[in-house]
Amino acid sequence: MTVAIIDYGSGNLRSVAKAFERVAAGSVPIQVTHSPDIVEKASHIVLPGVGAFADCMRGLRALPGMLEILQREVVQRGKQFLGICVGMQMLFEKGHEHGTHDGLGWLKGEVGLMTPADGTLKIPHMGWNDLTVAQPHPLLKQITTGDHAYFVHSYHALCKEPSDVLATVSYGQSVAAVVGRGNIMGAQFHPEKSQDTGLQLLKNFLEL
Repeated sequence: MTVAIIDYGSGNLRSVAKAFERVAAGSVPIQVTHSPDIVEKASHIVLPGVGAFADCMRGLRALPGMLEILQREVVQRGKQFLGICVGMQMLFEKGHEHGTHDGLGWLKGEVGLMTPADGTLKIPHMGWNDLTVAQPHPLLKQITTGDHAYFVHSYHALCKEPSDVLATVSYGQSVAAVVGRGNIMGAQFHPEKSQDTGLQLLKNFLEL
């Protein structure tokens, strides 16, 4: 088993890698890489993301051969995949941040601006919030409703398939916090900043 964390210039990669290293405790190689060859050989693939949807997609597309490798290894061969924050949003068909931009299209739905019903709630949604587990899933083993996670985002995934929503969070509206279909999963919150909850999710991912 090896974990490849894709480096496409989105930032925060070292903190994600450190969190995985803590969970793996030396038993699993963790590689931060922009090489499709290393991603091809990995058993688990992670796509972090910080910033704007379009910029992240542009950075990913700029890595020669990376999209083709991801399509083959994740979609066709079924390798375990985790998107984090904007990396989760990129799993969907389109993002509507500073225009409309194509995503990877692996999950059905689009990414739009949060519009909380309570006008006093500020955007971005930033800080700790309580998860609500929508359905059991191996990625959420030992994670229960009420567990805390750390969020920083202004846009959220609007899933067309309700069964793809594994956990939600409330912020003046219901927001998809964890999504998944088969081997393709994503977390809107930052596991690397979410203490015990985040480390448990990463541990669960490594066990898939």
